[in-house]
Amino acid sequence: MEVGFLGLGIMGKAMSMNLLKNGFKVTVWNRTLSKCNELVAHGASIGKTPAEVINKCTITIAMLSDPAAALSVVLDKDGVLEQICGGKGYIDMSTVDPETSCKINEAITSKGGRFLEAPVSGSKQPAETGQLVILAAGDKALYEAAIPAFDILGKKSFFLGQVGNGAKMKLVVNMIMGSMMNAFSEGLTLADRSGLNPHDLLDVLDLGAIANPMFKGKGPAMLQNNYSPAFPLKHQQKDMRLALALGDENSVPMPVAAASNEAFKKARSMGLGDMDFSAVFETLK
Repeated sequence: MEVGFLGLGIMGKAMSMNLLKNGFKVTVWNRTLSKCNELVAHGASIGKTPAEVINKCTITIAMLSDPAAALSVVLDKDGVLEQICGGKGYIDMSTVDPETSCKINEAITSKGGRFLEAPVSGSKQPAETGQLVILAAGDKALYEAAIPAFDILGKKSFFLGQVGNGAKMKLVVNMIMGSMMNAFSEGLTLADRSGLNPHDLLDVLDLGAIANPMFKGKGPAMLQNNYSPAFPLKHQQKDMRLALALGDENSVPMPVAAASNEAFKKARSMGLGDMDFSAVFETLK
């Protein structure tokens, strides 16, 4: 199976590498073309523009940083829209707001193409090990055609119905995750300043009802001031902002998420945007 892949950041690079290692033919594009070199060394081809990738491949996947980037790749000169047509499918796995997904869907389908949004739950390590959770919505036939690729990229795929539902689910998941990280950071700080050993807190949490992989995986690194980015803080804050906007649209009060968003904004103002989202811990020091 041959697929196109647009966007080779932390997630896109790992995902496209997994496809290559599992026998897929992959044509890649990135705005900074030098980022394609490692993939080429593993057998990928390069498309000089998104349009060139679309022209070559029946199914093209995108994993981009934010709504602006997702729209730009589709609508700008040499973009997806210049070559998408009947018989071709476009899968956007970026985390964007539902409105952006709907705009992309309208543009793609107006040219006869098929569209699927498929944001993922998971960061760098799950992307590298093929353990993402895929939250798809849109064209059901395209979803079924993409299952062989999704089975390589993730441990579970969900089809959630109409376009927009995948984006909504991803924003809800990341809103919960961001709020949890702030509570976790406050707990580690409170333990330390009240004379407890934060490492003991990690052990206690891991044995109780709120044990979870995020606390277990992030906690020891946070206590060592290690914020090597698996999921950059600037992207987490973007997702909190989009989730709060979704809350506004649906008249849902979200005071916990709003406070967490402010903490991530403070972290960005401290220059921590490119570090892992767990670096929000630094705002409490």
